[in-house]
Amino acid sequence: MVKICCIGAGYVGGPTMAVIALKCPEVEVVVVDISEARIAGWNSDRLPIYEPGLDDVVRQCRGRNLFFSTDVNRYVGEADIVFVSVNTPTKTRGLGAGKAADLTYWESAARMIGDVSRSDKIVVEKSTVPVKTAEAIEKILAHHGRGVRYQILSNPEFLAEGTAVQDLFCPDRVLIGGRETPEGQAAVKALKDVYARWVPEDRIITTNLWSAELSKLAANAFLAQRISSVNAISALCEATGADVAEVACSIGKDKRIGPRFLSASVGFGGSCFQKDILNLVYICECYALPEVAEYWRQVIGINDYQKSRFVNRVVSSMFNTVAGKKVAVLGFAFKKDTGDTRETPAIDVCRGLLGDKAVVSIYDPQVTEEQVRRDLAMKKFDWDHPRHLQPVGEPAGQHVIAMAPDAYEAARDAHAVCILTEWEEFRNLDYSRMYDAMQKPAFVFDGRNIVDPEKLREIGFIVYSIGKPLDNWLKDMPAVA
Repeated sequence: MVKICCIGAGYVGGPTMAVIALKCPEVEVVVVDISEARIAGWNSDRLPIYEPGLDDVVRQCRGRNLFFSTDVNRYVGEADIVFVSVNTPTKTRGLGAGKAADLTYWESAARMIGDVSRSDKIVVEKSTVPVKTAEAIEKILAHHGRGVRYQILSNPEFLAEGTAVQDLFCPDRVLIGGRETPEGQAAVKALKDVYARWVPEDRIITTNLWSAELSKLAANAFLAQRISSVNAISALCEATGADVAEVACSIGKDKRIGPRFLSASVGFGGSCFQKDILNLVYICECYALPEVAEYWRQVIGINDYQKSRFVNRVVSSMFNTVAGKKVAVLGFAFKKDTGDTRETPAIDVCRGLLGDKAVVSIYDPQVTEEQVRRDLAMKKFDWDHPRHLQPVGEPAGQHVIAMAPDAYEAARDAHAVCILTEWEEFRNLDYSRMYDAMQKPAFVFDGRNIVDPEKLREIGFIVYSIGKPLDNWLKDMPAVA
């Protein structure tokens, strides 16, 4: 029996190992983490992360060939293949602060592997890491001696939250990078044989280590670039009277471009896009490529601009002040079908509204009040540290922010509704009922373009949708507060 151990029971490690266990019943898979609370969650009926279909996969395998444990040393020592899926946050101080990846947790994991290993191992980079990280890991492990031989592979994840289980079942590709030596290629084959149990061979791509490491950063940069591109066009659409949905549909018909990732919005979020682009920027600067670094930096610049532009539109439309006014925020997760709030645009939007002294009422079907308050109190980049190591400031006061049990309660007596996550239930709300319970004039600011602005205007709302022709009311208001 092949034994696999994954260090890190987070959004990547947990689902990935669960699917490997399901598809490879003869393989023993153990997910280890130092967080007792997180492991207890994986061993309970309420998993620590929300992902459609994940509960069923875990239920089928847990206790059979899938295990979750805090006994890190034991299971790493026993494993043939060790996946490392630990946090790689952006550095907040020192060399490369604000851009470079902090590899503290990765280095710690590598040293631990060297300390407990008594048999040869394949060590797999599952976390998103800078190019040449494998070289550093090789050096650390080589100095532990004991005659143990290691092969380092890069096997980046390409999961989209909300569809992670389906992405694992039917991946576009599985990428495995290894050394171009007989030992390195043997390790690549060993990992390839695991995925080949359910992934067609033509979708398993093998490359050298450095190509695999860079491919992950490049893929996220390209996806984020498309979002920032359409968001930049959305600002021009509002200025000219064009409709960004029509423009996106038109250009998406071009087979060279395609329709994916062309939906204008309040901005992108999630754990990867911004972090990986900043990492890419830092790598470019380190290799004396300032023009390339600046090109990718602008992708983040447009994303920040889009979020601030949305807040400015809210404030300027409501007589240039939201002080003391209740604003309902529908959706706090960075996208639908997940409870993940990392880098969600809602954080910046809520902070902008709170900065203008608004009273904010939030409803999200998957995000807890505790998480919202932590996010709003946390400093930039601190979210990517393990929860027990996250430094958190003073939480937002009860008098200026509240969580509502549903969308209607969030909007009761509110002056405005801001839609920040594209949850399906928000498409089907009874907006007439909502309008009747709101202060007048009543505003809807749709940051995800999921409602029909004309139908809402017929009800009586003043409506702003990203990149859509402006409501007559809004045409008379300044675009920037």
